[in-house]
Amino acid sequence: MNYDVIDALITPHGHLDILSKLEVSKLLDHTQGGLYNIFRNCSLAVLSSGSYLDDGKELLERYPGFDIRVVQEERGIKLRVTNAPAVAFVDGTMIKGINEHLFSVLRDVIYVSDEINGNPNFDLNDSAGVTNAVFHILRNADILRPRIDPNRVVCWGGHSITREEYDYTKEVGYQLGLRGLDICTGCGPGAMKGPMKGAAIGHAKQRIIGGQYLGITEPGIIAAEAPNPIVNDLVIMPDIEKRLEAFVRTGHGVVVFPGGVGTAEEILYLLGILLHPDNADIPFPLVFTGPESSSEYFRQIDRFVGSTLGAEAQSRYRIIVNDPVEVALQLKMGIRGVRWFRKETNDAYYFNWRLHIDAEFQTPFFPTHENMRAIVLSRDLPGHLLAANLRRAFSGVVAGNVKDEGIRAIERHGPFEIRGEQQIMEGMDDLLASFVAQNRMKLSGKDYRPCYRIIR
Repeated sequence: MNYDVIDALITPHGHLDILSKLEVSKLLDHTQGGLYNIFRNCSLAVLSSGSYLDDGKELLERYPGFDIRVVQEERGIKLRVTNAPAVAFVDGTMIKGINEHLFSVLRDVIYVSDEINGNPNFDLNDSAGVTNAVFHILRNADILRPRIDPNRVVCWGGHSITREEYDYTKEVGYQLGLRGLDICTGCGPGAMKGPMKGAAIGHAKQRIIGGQYLGITEPGIIAAEAPNPIVNDLVIMPDIEKRLEAFVRTGHGVVVFPGGVGTAEEILYLLGILLHPDNADIPFPLVFTGPESSSEYFRQIDRFVGSTLGAEAQSRYRIIVNDPVEVALQLKMGIRGVRWFRKETNDAYYFNWRLHIDAEFQTPFFPTHENMRAIVLSRDLPGHLLAANLRRAFSGVVAGNVKDEGIRAIERHGPFEIRGEQQIMEGMDDLLASFVAQNRMKLSGKDYRPCYRIIR
């Protein structure tokens, strides 16, 4: 099948507009640690915004002739795109927001390559070094706001949700926006787009200028979750672990909407951090919410959390069904507590330095068949470490569902095998089966073949 494409020469707007000759050569050289491929694939995802495709492999195969090159001129740089998706253009001119995101990709890919990777000042084998790297990437992207009271709500949830659930996310976003709260999501469609859209209306009604709609993503997932049109700040983190850390370091509270296995991964990541003894007294408002039709979804999540991580983990969140106003009020009050705590402890409003994140949550997990089989899932582990391993298992399922490398690995070697203690495996099997039954694994209209096999 052929898709409409356009060739264009793009001038930067608002982001990186000069590069050294060495940086340009890295982007043109296919052998430089995969830098060109990362830049190309992330750029293609940005240019495909609005295509509602959740399969990274399929996106790359749709546009095999796509190419992007840096053109260095006397007054700066431009980007030459060849066979780019036509959806990124209006009357032959690239949409301004997509143009900005394209140069955000360039900014972050270059910064991580030049300033983070291989830099002795960032020891990525050390927990504090990883956090320092996350901070510098976010600061370089200019999304940290040091002279503003805490007001950023992270919203998690699936791209494959019903229309009723999507409308509900908009209503919650609207109520948050009316109360002056900004929105941060994974930047894609569905539960990532809805809260931003609603908050934009709430901000407009309150005449709030400069509201932030922050999208945080990473190269492995961006092709499946291209930035939605509301995102006005985009950051590409190097991997899923640093992406998740960026959410919890910069967010002042989290709302979780209905989703699938990726949302479960995010929940387990955050609960694992909050279960660490060093974080027992740190306020972090966390609400699970959806319309009445989603109540069973949250009961299943709550049941799984209770059977694996216990009552302490359940005590760290509230479930609110079909009440957007109450969700917004809980977040507003919770963020007031965050502000008070940060002020009393002399912690920054814009970056949660005091939150302890164990190295188990920071070390990149590569979901190969061997690594998936080696995950230890036992209730003999401390709660935060069991949560870390559960997060890895769900991360592997995400990779097998939507990431190019994961999909190809499943095609070559068959489903991932996940092993562990029988009660944990039974709970995971039930939860994943419910996601499949509710069409929460892929976008509507697609048959789902499980990329995993539970071994009891």
